[in-house]
Amino acid sequence: MPRLIIFANGILPEPQTARLLIQPGDILVAANGGTRHALSLGFIPSVVIGDLDSLSPDDRRVLDSTPVDIRQYPRDKNETDLELALNYAIETGQRVIIVIGALGGRLDQTLGNLSLMTDPKFSPFNIRLDDGVEEAFFTRTHARLSGNPGDIVSLIPWGAEVTGITTHGLRWPLRAESLFPDKSRGISNEMLTDHASLSLTSGLLLCLHRRSSSLILNH
Repeated sequence: MPRLIIFANGILPEPQTARLLIQPGDILVAANGGTRHALSLGFIPSVVIGDLDSLSPDDRRVLDSTPVDIRQYPRDKNETDLELALNYAIETGQRVIIVIGALGGRLDQTLGNLSLMTDPKFSPFNIRLDDGVEEAFFTRTHARLSGNPGDIVSLIPWGAEVTGITTHGLRWPLRAESLFPDKSRGISNEMLTDHASLSLTSGLLLCLHRRSSSLILNH
């Protein structure tokens, strides 16, 4: 089944590395200003969603010359453009959603993007924020990480205690243990091999994976 890729309007620290995230058959969607990332990497999104206030005249001319589905919303709205794009994504029925360009830049936007993913309606979907260097996602049950030995993995309890955490493939393992939001124990672990996994009993866990070699992306 194809994946759905959403381009957001954040920062791409290594654009060509981010380009490696795109696979043949992926469905490409741009959230407003994320259009610039899609176009700069050589992709034409099939759908552009948002109030379009961040589109440059040049980008708009490119879109107007292609059969892109443009879904424009009023500027005065309750949702961010990324939230609108995520709502569209789950309506399509795609189970795997990768958001490119949602990390870095404005702290409020980054925190808002992370908080957005905690909505229970997104829990049945595999949604990850990824810029090619770092990925972030939430899990309530289990997760698998693909990368390289030495990659940094941080596990952060979101809002409350997370219990029963067991990890495999990390330098400092957890064995049915708890992490607490006011403690820093889960920060800066390391992958020992190309793959790591974790499971938990209860709570919401934010997983942050920073690749030590961003040019190698294992999926």
